[in-house]
Amino acid sequence: MNGTATHRTVIVVGSGPTGLLLAGDLATAGVPVTLLEKRSHDISNLSRAFGVHARTLEQLDARGLADQLLATGDTITGLRAFDRLTLDLTTLESRFPFMLITPQYEVERLLERRAREAGVDFAYESEVVGLRQDADGVELEVRGADGAVAVRRAAYVVGADGHHSAVRREIGLDFPGVSVITSLFLADVRLAERPEDVLTVNGAGDCFAMIASFGDGWYRVMGWDRRHEVADDVPIDLDEVKDVARRALGSDYGMHDARWLSRFHSDERQAPRYRVGRVFLAGDAAHIHSPAGGQGMNTGLQDAANLSWKLAAAVQGWAPDGLLDTYETERHPVGKAVLRSSGGLVRLARAQSPALRAVRALVSAVGNTVGPARRKALGQISGIGYRYPAPRGAHRLTGTRVPDVALAGGRLHEALRGGRFVLITPDPRAYEDPGTRKDRLTVERWASGRRTTVLVRPDGYVAWAADAPDATAIEEAVTAAVG
Repeated sequence: MNGTATHRTVIVVGSGPTGLLLAGDLATAGVPVTLLEKRSHDISNLSRAFGVHARTLEQLDARGLADQLLATGDTITGLRAFDRLTLDLTTLESRFPFMLITPQYEVERLLERRAREAGVDFAYESEVVGLRQDADGVELEVRGADGAVAVRRAAYVVGADGHHSAVRREIGLDFPGVSVITSLFLADVRLAERPEDVLTVNGAGDCFAMIASFGDGWYRVMGWDRRHEVADDVPIDLDEVKDVARRALGSDYGMHDARWLSRFHSDERQAPRYRVGRVFLAGDAAHIHSPAGGQGMNTGLQDAANLSWKLAAAVQGWAPDGLLDTYETERHPVGKAVLRSSGGLVRLARAQSPALRAVRALVSAVGNTVGPARRKALGQISGIGYRYPAPRGAHRLTGTRVPDVALAGGRLHEALRGGRFVLITPDPRAYEDPGTRKDRLTVERWASGRRTTVLVRPDGYVAWAADAPDATAIEEAVTAAVG
């Protein structure tokens, strides 16, 4: 294919949650998308992630998907750490003040259905084995199921292909970091006794265990035993899982009929860059970290929500200068913060020395009693507390997440479902779109008497705001952001 034929196309590599959301967003915006996946088409129901946080549910709500996902699992309203620190999720300023416990495969099924309905071209058993790029596009060498290698070309490529990303390898980026936990296990089992809580977590002595209900009779068990840290390929049986659960939780709840048993290790790694030319990294291809706080899948989905509308703007020709660069400047610091917070939780949970145990006690005390510290922890874990950098002199709201505020015509998340910017004004007569941006801009009015004018990006963050702008100022802001 030549550059002319591919100047409006995107290839996404990896059909996990990050790749599926990204591809679905692009196709919904009218961008031709091919999604390449190395494995065959049989979405596994034995995936690791099981928690969906508030900010991810907000993003799904802005796509009309949240209520469908909520029907697949149960919710929890509190998170406990170190047996003393408790975080109350009901205090979150969100339509979703909880964490949804549902297996990753439910997220994938929902996002795959949306992507297919939007017209994404799926290519399974397609392995990336080479990559070249020039000023006009990217060429991928792709090995198919028959072993033959074909060349696919697109304007942009996104590597959402996980920890062992072929795309990251082909663009020459390192993946520096360390192993946080050298030996964890996962198991999906049935229980003879039902735990009191949807999520049961505790650590005792040299071990830790967690049990999460999938709501369909199956339970996910995760744990580690400091006295038995072995390589990933060492066989594991149900007796080992039950032993760790009894020591950490006081009971194994009559575990039986394991359908999956696996060992793995937990790394902290982050790519130094998220963009090289026309190639981007997202999700686990860009960053991986410990499972503490359940932030992995959620962080990747936020990457996708940030990047998708920017790529659509670029291939459709209306992106402001430098817009694609903001993906890395906004998301790389978030990935780094997640590595720090999740890694810190694991290190404190595993603390053995008196000094670290004292630090853990202090963190628990501060988190339980100091409001700002508790709100920051809740904001980081749930994802609603992050904000993006704003230009010097910008309004205080610029770069912040906008909650699902009430509008005269409904809710903000409903207004965002078209993938457009939303301009919220006190008076609809304050600004009239000339009609050239209807595919990129929706104008709404506050349901309340609020006087601030806010331009909300497609991913739900403030692009621009002003307290009493005139029509000229609004037009200049809209032109700068929307083209």
